[in-house]
Amino acid sequence: MNNSSTVLKELQSLQKTYKVQNFKFTSSQQARYDELLELRRAFIAYWKENGMIWSGPSNVGKAKTEAAA
Repeated sequence: MNNSSTVLKELQSLQKTYKVQNFKFTSSQQARYDELLELRRAFIAYWKENGMIWSGPSNVGKAKTEAAA
């Protein structure tokens, strides 16, 4: 699996299943969840190493351009 969105969707699906099954995974589901979680963490680590993640303050609600004085 080399697509981040696919990994994320499958993780979310397993999380829903986890809730439906009274917060318990079968052993195969737990193994798959752990595998997907490691893949997700690897994607994020790669993005951080290559500067592909914004790690500054939020820009929500701020003006798009500020006039220089």
